Amino acid sequence: MATAVSPETDRSRTPEETDHQLVHLDAALIVRDECNAREHDTTPDEKLVTSVKELGVEEPISVRPRPDGTYGAFKGWRRTQAAQMANETAEQDGRPVRTVKAFVRADLVGKDGYTRFLSLVENDHRKEMDTRDTLKAQELSLVGMDEVDQARAVRAMGLKRGAVKHLRTAQKLNDATLRQATAGGMDLEQTAQLTEVEGIPNATQRLLKALAKDQEEGRGGRGHWDQEFALLTEEKASTKARADAFAALKKSDVTLASDLGYDQKQTVKPLTDLTTGLGAPITGDKHHGCPGHCATLDEDNQPVFYCADPAAHGHKVRKQPKPHRTAEEEEQAAQKSAERARVVACNRAWKAAAGPRQQFITRLVKGKTLPEEARVFAQTVLLELPEFYGKWASKRDTTAVARFLGAKEGERTTAAELAAPLPKAKFANVLFAQVAAAFEADIEDPKSYDMIHYRPAYLWEAPSAQQAAYLLLLEALGQADNGSYALSEVEEQAVSAHRPKTPDAA
Repeated sequence: MATAVSPETDRSRTPEETDHQLVHLDAALIVRDECNAREHDTTPDEKLVTSVKELGVEEPISVRPRPDGTYGAFKGWRRTQAAQMANETAEQDGRPVRTVKAFVRADLVGKDGYTRFLSLVENDHRKEMDTRDTLKAQELSLVGMDEVDQARAVRAMGLKRGAVKHLRTAQKLNDATLRQATAGGMDLEQTAQLTEVEGIPNATQRLLKALAKDQEEGRGGRGHWDQEFALLTEEKASTKARADAFAALKKSDVTLASDLGYDQKQTVKPLTDLTTGLGAPITGDKHHGCPGHCATLDEDNQPVFYCADPAAHGHKVRKQPKPHRTAEEEEQAAQKSAERARVVACNRAWKAAAGPRQQFITRLVKGKTLPEEARVFAQTVLLELPEFYGKWASKRDTTAVARFLGAKEGERTTAAELAAPLPKAKFANVLFAQVAAAFEADIEDPKSYDMIHYRPAYLWEAPSAQQAAYLLLLEALGQADNGSYALSEVEEQAVSAHRPKTPDAA
């Protein structure tokens, strides 16, 4: 059997196949189409082979004619292989050699992108495809289409803007993480974002937990996801900055203290504990030529210099009494270390939270109508003119205002010039952009100084009533906008004392 059999009419045709010929093909003439989306798990299982032996291939497959006279199956390749296996043993089993019903899609010759898309849809609706196959097929499908077909395919696959970029990025994840992301309900954009922070310990688990919180709220927003992703991004940047600082230190021909041998690690001393033979202090610059010169980085990525063997290189160790710490003092030291770690973590989290917050402000300002609560808040600030607003306005820095309004940033562009081209209906949006920019400048740095108690102060511990009101306003607006924005954990901590007291809370 080496030729196609006469066509027939099939009432089960889909709209895509209505105008295409349904024929009976010799299974031996069918090969796998190069644009078949399924690349893994392509072998038919025993159950399918058994069924085809008894009944043949009940549902038509879809093929494209090939120059060599064969047909490429882009839908139904597993069923075709089952038919080929069944036919190999048909004679000895006393069964008929069966043909395969197929839609011959000559119109798809040369249209690889759309063929791959149709194959993807077919396989996605049948036995579950390998996640990587799905992503690769989606990407290659869209890349190979014209704009009209691409728009149609994106809608059909339930994807969003920037799908091709996200698809390409998501495929960088390993198989286990891909499966975990898919099972956890991450969409394509979120899966691509996971790729950016995958190297941070427990990044997948942290993002899945944030996603679960968004899903539990049931509003369809991704406020908690955005906050966790921003924090992970900040941690990644911090890790990279430290790695870069170490690399720069090593490039300057300074030995790293961590690279010292075991014996040297027993004798190493910081330069602050050493003096010259005459008792003069030793600085990093003066010590640079010493064979024992080495360094490490402190918490702020600044170099701290040491000498690997002070005695061997003629340095004296400052005489310092060895204090005997009591158990209480040991506990206080441990608490101080834990507090320092908490401060570093909270400062980092506060800076990371600025990204999602300002993105939400931009969406509010660019919206057709500003929420009434935002208008009233901006109006109140402009009428009362608090001190922080006056300081910000005197600087005449409209960078943030321009960003919120979606305008081009100019070196000498005033707020009035930014607002001039906008319609009158957008006046409230402009006012809120102005007020929000002032608040963002006011809360940008989490660290300040308490002049009353002469100690560092942190916004995440005790924000002003105005700062807390600003954050609570954004939280309320985000909740009203289907949960599109939520406060970060550190912001929630900051405003907790300023939340309105309810009977339940009392």
